[in-house]
Order: sequence, then structure tokens, then C-alpha cells
Amino acid sequence: MSFFAYILKCADNSYYTGHTDSLEYRIAQHQSGECGGYCSTRLPVMLLWSETFPTRLEALEAERRIKGWSRAKKEALVAGNWATIQRLASRAKVLRDDGGASTSSVPSSPQDERKRVKYYAKAVRPEERLSVSEDVSRRVNSHTPPPPVIILVRPQLGENIGKAARAMLNFGLTDMRLVAPRDGWPNPSAGPAASGADVVLANAQLFGTLAEAVADCTQVIATTVRRRDLIKPVVGPDGAAALIRSEAGRTALVFGPERSGLDSDDAAIASAIMTVPINPKFGSLNLAQAVILAAYEWSKGESLSQPSVVDLDPPAPQADLDGLIDTVNEMLVTADYFRPPERKQVTLRALRTLFTKPRWSAKEVQMMRGVLRAVKGGRRKP
Repeated sequence: MSFFAYILKCADNSYYTGHTDSLEYRIAQHQSGECGGYCSTRLPVMLLWSETFPTRLEALEAERRIKGWSRAKKEALVAGNWATIQRLASRAKVLRDDGGASTSSVPSSPQDERKRVKYYAKAVRPEERLSVSEDVSRRVNSHTPPPPVIILVRPQLGENIGKAARAMLNFGLTDMRLVAPRDGWPNPSAGPAASGADVVLANAQLFGTLAEAVADCTQVIATTVRRRDLIKPVVGPDGAAALIRSEAGRTALVFGPERSGLDSDDAAIASAIMTVPINPKFGSLNLAQAVILAAYEWSKGESLSQPSVVDLDPPAPQADLDGLIDTVNEMLVTADYFRPPERKQVTLRALRTLFTKPRWSAKEVQMMRGVLRAVKGGRRKP
């Protein structure tokens, strides 16, 4: 799977830098205004530059570094003019936010922009690979938007609070705020349901009203169904994640009570509404499920660890595959399989197509030939 860093030119001639795992789809979202945020008020946009990366982390690092470049340096990147980029860069830092990577550490005379941009993406300092709690504190003094706050308004069940905490911590969120929970706080039912996400529950803050809970937030996104009485931008979970990343301050994601959801007065505080496309015949979405959808979409822009991927063995050489097919054909001739004889060539082609589809590895071809030898030779002697 490939990931992309990209630069857009907006209608006001400003530039926007981002990253994605589907470039064409993301550009279409920007063009339609679905992503919200910076580009939505500067339409239409035009793609100026993009680069592919093998991992999301590398694409994210490229976005973060290029975003800190001046307009002149971005234009030089679009033009592939690395001599101008080197001339514009200071001796102290290659990038504005690079924290001490001097030009002497950059490969000299790069042959093409792919090598150079990927160098920047891979130049992640060890101190940047932080735990979730350290990452939160690091962002306070950086230009990276802080993680969103999850606010549960009048939650009814302690179990749902615990499950929401578990969903948050799965995707690196730790700031939970509770507004007038029905059964009070702390709630003994929340701990077991959190399944180890105790740090979220221990640090959860209690408020009497939603206005108090969002007082330090610069953007509020209400999670509710589409409402006729609220004239506000409506986005999906991915659009909400884009709004969070485009906001310099802290964003609050607000979830309502399990039974009824947010009321009109609470939803009116929000600057945007997040809604989830769902089966109209069964629209029952659990509170924790709604939290995990929003948290997951936000986490796509973060450098969270993922389960290791085991590379598949390369396909076997054609000679090995031909040997396997020949062995099968010989066994079928011995068994007098090809009847009527005039259909033999058609059947052989069909068998070759069948054996070619799986793209066998060398080990798989070897194993299958062993199976055929065992079948041909009969039962093994003890």
C-alpha cells in the first residue's frame, strides 16, 4: 500500500500541504469541500506536487517538514529545483521545525526529488518516537494540533464510559471529560469495562455543563444525526479528523447520552456536526462505537504502532511452476484422464490457467510436488 504527501494550490494562491493513503479520493474531497478546514473556504484547489511513500509515518513526516517551508521553498520543490532549496535553507536547520538537523547532514548533490524528500521523511529523530503520554506534552510546545478532547454529555451507564475510555486509548487519546453523568462520578462499573484503560478514567474531568467543558477549546464538533434545526457544516468521521488537524487549538468531540443523543442546545455550541453514514433500517450505534470511529479516523494522521506485516514470499520462477504442471499432466496421462482425446489441449490450457492463478512461491511449488509424489507412490512405508 502506498501513502502520499502532497501540495495543493488554493484559489487565493495560498498552499496547503497534506498526506493521505488515497490521493485521487482526497483531492476529490478537497474539491467538494468535504474535508472542511483550510481548503474548504479557498476553492477550487489544484494539485501541484505529490510524492509516494511506503509507510504512513514517512508521508506524515514529509508533510510536517514541508509544511514548515517558506512559499519560495515549496515552489522550488514543485519545480524540482533543489539548488534553490539548498540556497534558501539556513545552515542551522534544513527545515524550520527540524530541531537541529544541519545542512551538513543532508546528502549532497541529490539526483532527484524522490531521494531528497524521502530522506527528510526518514530523518525522524529518536526523541520524536514518544509514548502517548509524552506525545501529548510534546505537542503543547509545538505547532502540531493537540489530540482532540472526548466529551461525554450526560452519559447514562458506567460501562459505556469505560468502553469509551478503552476505545480512546486504543488510538492514542487520553483526555476524557464528563458532563453531568447520570450515576455520578467515579462510577465503579467503568473500570472493568475499560479493560486496562485506567489512565483515561483516572484523569477524566467532571463538569456541570457542556459550556464549561469546552471553555478551553477553539473548535467544537458535535456528534449527532443530521438535524434540520441546525445550519452547520456536516462531515463524516474522516472530515472531522481533517478539521481537527487543520485547527491550531484544541478540538472537542462531543457525544450525547446513549438513549437520546445531544439535544439542540448542546449541539448549537458546536461549529460543525459529525455524523456517521449508517444503515437507515438499523441506526442504533453504541456510544463507544461512535467514539472509536472518530478516534480511528483521527489516528490515521498519527504515528501509532501497527502489527508487523509479514512479507509474502516472491512467486516461484516460471521453470519451477512449469515443472509442477508437467508432473500433474504426466500423472493425468497415466490415469487416462484426457477423454475425449480431441479435448486434451483445451484441458491442458485450463489446467495451466488454474495453476498459474495462485502465483505459487518456490516453497509452495516444492510442497505440492511432494504431495503429488506421495499420491503417485502410494502409502509411505513406516
